[in-house]
Amino acid sequence: MEKEKVISAIKQRTKEGRIPCAVCFKIAEEYNISKKELGELLNELGIKVIQCQLGLFK
Repeated sequence: MEKEKVISAIKQRTKEGRIPCAVCFKIAEEYNISKKELGELLNELGIKVIQCQLGLFK
């Protein structure tokens, strides 16, 4: 995983410290990383997932 590129993509798509779940799925697919890895990066960056496709995060 090219961590810095993934972090840059996350930051570009984050608004007010939040990012939609669907966008997270797209980033994971674009950079060929697992959703778990992406979630760990979001936690490190203090970014919250919104509009969860599973209804878990609001």
